[in-house]
Amino acid sequence: MKAFLLAAGVGNRISRMIKNVPKSTLPINDKPLIRITAEMLLGMGMEIVVVVGYQKEKIFEALDGLDVTYYTNPFYKLTNSIASLWFAKDELEGDVLIMNADVFVSEKILRGILADTRDNVMAIDVTRTKTGDYFFSTTESGIIRKYGKDIPLQERDCEYVGMAKVASVFTPRFKERLEALIDGQQYNLWWENVLYSFADEKEHPIYTMDVGKEFWSEIDFFDDYERILNYINGQSKNEK
Repeated sequence: MKAFLLAAGVGNRISRMIKNVPKSTLPINDKPLIRITAEMLLGMGMEIVVVVGYQKEKIFEALDGLDVTYYTNPFYKLTNSIASLWFAKDELEGDVLIMNADVFVSEKILRGILADTRDNVMAIDVTRTKTGDYFFSTTESGIIRKYGKDIPLQERDCEYVGMAKVASVFTPRFKERLEALIDGQQYNLWWENVLYSFADEKEHPIYTMDVGKEFWSEIDFFDDYERILNYINGQSKNEK
């Protein structure tokens, strides 16, 4: 099984606070976030594909010595994550896990989504509906009905966590749709829009898996990074 870590973007919302540093390389206990994730995935027997762009040398440095395959999105300033995934499209085969590289998650979360037997599963947190970045409205069985940043509060069921699993039976269709969207010049979309396009059609359900009982954070703002550090510091104190 392959894991894709998308790490090409600038991260405009936090870039003023961390100039010239990819947010996925921010240190957590003296280790870059992306390395923490990569080491967990490698320890689970995963092959890793990393897509770089902005300050790519710092990503290389953060992952030095690890067995990963790199692809580059040279147009990272002009495109969004769907283009980054497109540059690595030839690696899309079999079961795949796709993650934004700025997401901090536990190994328990990773193992949970990998063990899910449904075809297409996106990680979500049902405890976060009032504040957050991107929300879903779902059916009682957890199928995505609506998605977006501006879903009315009363229609929100969860916040999206930043990762999804696509099963091997669906990967060819996923790849075909990815290529079709890029061919249609839709390179400013997120990679998740490939899955959302199937949710719109309602022919192929996109399921969700709640990880809200575990700590996680996607680094969009500096406050998100500080939240991770506070969590880690709290864990360290509890272990003493």
